[in-house]
Amino acid sequence: MMSAPADLRNASSSAGRSLASEASGNPIAIPPMPDYNGRVLAYTSTAAIIVTGVLQGAFPQWLLWLVAGALTWPHIAHALTRRTFLRNSPRIRQKMLIFDCVVGGGFIGCIGLIVIPSLAVALMLMFSCLIVGGIRQWLMGTVFMAAAIAGSVAILGPADGPHSPLLTSIVSILSTGIYICVTAYYSHQQARALMLAKTQIQNQREQSIALSHKLSKYLSPQVWQSIFTGERDVRLETQRKKLAVFFSDIKGFTELSEEMEPEALTELLNHYFNEMSEVALKYGGTIDKFVGDSIMVFFGDPTSRGQREDAFACVSMAIEMRKHMKIMRQKWRSQGIKTPLEIRMGISTGYTTVGNFGAENRMDYTIIGKEVNLASRLESLAEPGEILVSYETFSLIKDKIMCRDKGEITVKGFGKPVPIYEVVDFRRDMGPNRSFLEHEHSGFAMYLDSDKITEKERQAILIALEDAADRLRREEDVS
Repeated sequence: MMSAPADLRNASSSAGRSLASEASGNPIAIPPMPDYNGRVLAYTSTAAIIVTGVLQGAFPQWLLWLVAGALTWPHIAHALTRRTFLRNSPRIRQKMLIFDCVVGGGFIGCIGLIVIPSLAVALMLMFSCLIVGGIRQWLMGTVFMAAAIAGSVAILGPADGPHSPLLTSIVSILSTGIYICVTAYYSHQQARALMLAKTQIQNQREQSIALSHKLSKYLSPQVWQSIFTGERDVRLETQRKKLAVFFSDIKGFTELSEEMEPEALTELLNHYFNEMSEVALKYGGTIDKFVGDSIMVFFGDPTSRGQREDAFACVSMAIEMRKHMKIMRQKWRSQGIKTPLEIRMGISTGYTTVGNFGAENRMDYTIIGKEVNLASRLESLAEPGEILVSYETFSLIKDKIMCRDKGEITVKGFGKPVPIYEVVDFRRDMGPNRSFLEHEHSGFAMYLDSDKITEKERQAILIALEDAADRLRREEDVS
């Protein structure tokens, strides 16, 4: 006379299986408790109560006819919900449970509201409603059951007394207890399986996060972020965008590679790439690739702050790289590397084709176009420590960065000679108020950025400079 909490299996267990299936190739098996089995158990328990009550004279004899109905209805309900048009009805299980509540309410009215059997049947019904549909289902089931009780009592009247014989009461309590215990056992098994699936999914999630972070090392952070947030699809597609393109390499690296052991050279190169990559990411550059001792970076994709800001960020990055190279050169010199390594850079701004190139099973996110060739050409023409930019780049940054005219060059793909400019420095760092100073000679190197020096460091630097000046003066006096 009630639906088993089989719907819990259909809701939570199916959800658990799907979760487990996502987490592993071997999903966790959740013990099934079909509504058919639950309904058979519930109606069989009710049939036992009816038989006991009739034999003890607590119920009228004609109720024995209900035993046949109680034993056959679960099979009929199963056939109706699985093999007829009702199987496509939305929320059919909840509707069948409401029908069970009506049947159970009618039975309670038929036995005249005898307390213990009535409570036993009502408890099984309410327990099923709570498990299958929660509070909403419980409220609806209670209303329909109460209405059925009221209707049947109005027709047949209440029993002579509210109490049932001892054996009838015991069978009612045992039947209800068995039903609730079996249902609770399956519910516990389902909850346990769901917890195992949740733990497995969490482990898989942590492994996926760790793997994604490893894979991110092979992609620029901006590209990796856009892919994993769903902003960009991983498919062969390109678009035309105006980008600032940067190329750099190390002057003197070829000579150095002939002097150093491969292991030491690899360590030096990795250190250089790591330092320069941090500078590029600081300014929002998309690192395209490392080729030999060369670095290719572009600004404006996958995120852009506008053409002017992208160009300014690109040139600002180049200036900081040039300054940072002086610090690294001092460190290398202290490690015994005497070959003076200088960085040279070229920057061009213009329309390029950017996106995924390659095959469906192997893609490379990069850019192509004549502006890329121009940036590479500027880098190859630059002197050690020099930053060359195209006219388009110059026009976007000239109000903030001082540049020097370097004439024109002829570049393949351009119909006319291309004006080029040399980046001097930020305008704010020019003149007597500049924060950056540098001097480098044989046996002496100084790099000073006063904006980054704390008060405590300032005093230590002044003492060091005074000691150095005193020593130079004494040596000059002696000579």
